[in-house]
Amino acid sequence: MISNQQSLNLSPYSGIYDIVVPKDNMLRQINELVDFSFVLDELQNKYCLDNGRNAVPPIRMFKYLLLKSIFDLSDVDVVERSKYDMSFKYFLDMDPEESVINPSSLTKFRKLRLKDVNLLDMLIQKTVEIALEKELIKSTSIIVDATHTKSRFNQKSPYEFLMEKSKLLRKAVYQVNEDMKEKFPSKPTTDDVVETVAYCKKVVQVVENEQSICEYPKVKEKLNYLNEIVVDFQENLSPSNDPDARTGHKTVDSSFFGYKTHIAMNEERIITGAVITTGEKSDGKFLQQLIGKSQKAGMKVKAIIGDTAYSEKDNIQFTKENDMKLISKLHPIITQGPRKPGDEFEFNKDAGMYVCKAGHMAVRKARTGKKNTNNSQSHTYYFDIEKCKVCPFKDGCYKEGAKSKTYSVTIKSPEHNEQRAFQDSEYFKIQAKERYKIEAKNSELKNRHGYDVAISSGLLGMEMQGAMTIFAVNIKRIVTLLKGIK
Repeated sequence: MISNQQSLNLSPYSGIYDIVVPKDNMLRQINELVDFSFVLDELQNKYCLDNGRNAVPPIRMFKYLLLKSIFDLSDVDVVERSKYDMSFKYFLDMDPEESVINPSSLTKFRKLRLKDVNLLDMLIQKTVEIALEKELIKSTSIIVDATHTKSRFNQKSPYEFLMEKSKLLRKAVYQVNEDMKEKFPSKPTTDDVVETVAYCKKVVQVVENEQSICEYPKVKEKLNYLNEIVVDFQENLSPSNDPDARTGHKTVDSSFFGYKTHIAMNEERIITGAVITTGEKSDGKFLQQLIGKSQKAGMKVKAIIGDTAYSEKDNIQFTKENDMKLISKLHPIITQGPRKPGDEFEFNKDAGMYVCKAGHMAVRKARTGKKNTNNSQSHTYYFDIEKCKVCPFKDGCYKEGAKSKTYSVTIKSPEHNEQRAFQDSEYFKIQAKERYKIEAKNSELKNRHGYDVAISSGLLGMEMQGAMTIFAVNIKRIVTLLKGIK
């Protein structure tokens, strides 16, 4: 039950915040900048209004998740810090002497209250709305790119992943006290997930029983992490370590297992739209969706700046029809050619190769067609037929007994010729220089806010992580802009 959410208890100690949380404190500035009542408006129908015990205010729970994203903390660590960090308590609208929540409440809040909420779009739109109200957005261009996030399980089996994390905890403990080796349980004799989870749970219990050891920061961090993983596995025991994660390619020789976040950002470096997908998806396919999300958030879009992944024929046509400029260098093989919708392969611009629907990348390519003729030339991509023979998608794609599997695309098109002329213009060259800004934003997401690795399994968990992380970086950027720092 929720009631009287807007009221504050008058504590005799509340004046301490004026002393220990200065006006230039980031959390104080965020509290003064954002009216978080929109969270209550969005989640109110998820609670009973007149029955049961009073719940922790949803605004406070939301702020806990925001603190996790801002400071890249685990559930346990963000709650622990809110016990003694007065800026945290101030931000959470708590009295100085008030008790904190149980960390498990955050898991329940994510799963029960946020599950069916379009959190990503809602939070981005809220930050853009604030920036527009403060007259911080002057540009009419958006910069687009995609950044990858590795799966929490990184293509390892559940057994391998759990044992790796338990080993890191034991190693940290041994650095404090080597005699602890005798207290840990015997390692699992099989790779059974249930047995491995039970083993990890015993390791956690052993460390938790040693209060003098588990208070060491290097031990505590790894203990909290393993504990969260154990809980996650207990609730989602499955032979698959991350059923939604997929293999994506950064170059011909490198790949990752996880997800992609397709991002649109204005020149003021505020993210205006995002789409989160599995890792194998092509960047260029989500341009039109990013434009639509940015416009819905309140942006006026007259130009789009991106790399070669966004210069495919459909995007050139779309931007032309909507009186927009597409600042994306042309790649001669980016178009899908005459294939029917749904039958196309995805082009990976970093590797310069096509990827089939199963996630396999072409092993080589060749140029076909006569030069210096009116007929268009094509690039033909060759795939490893040994993989095609056992592929679950081979029906209609690979003919049994064939000695090769190829995929061809036309190089030339009228749209490409027009775009080629445009990219030689001075306007194109000047605007293209702005693209570096989104590379810096991707780095901020990963290096400062832990967006390089997913904190949970599944696309839904990735979307929640993306929503909170993007909200955090957008609010921080608005605070910076308000200070007059460019």
